[in-house]
Amino acid sequence: MARPRAKKHTVRRAGRKSSGRKWSAHVNETSDAMDLRGGIFKSEDPEKIARSLKRSATKSRRRKGTPYQSAMSMLNFYINRAGKNLPEKQQQVLEDAKGELRKVFGREV
Repeated sequence: MARPRAKKHTVRRAGRKSSGRKWSAHVNETSDAMDLRGGIFKSEDPEKIARSLKRSATKSRRRKGTPYQSAMSMLNFYINRAGKNLPEKQQQVLEDAKGELRKVFGREV
């Protein structure tokens, strides 16, 4: 006689509330690295995105790395987390913003 299967339970981490939102959105809103201007990653101007990231990273006193590292890290984080949901045109703008970020920090290759 087969044993009845145990019910599968969803495992929740202690202390976390299910809000229906993605954890990456929470990180973007509450990141300790720097305060970002709202909607900056939706801009269609790579230079504007780069200048805003530089301004935020330079002003921040809570970052652990250099301003350049923090700014590039936040940009890469957004690109990676948006993933397949990011339209191709906007993904290209954000990739171009990486080059602009290198320029505004004087790190051109």
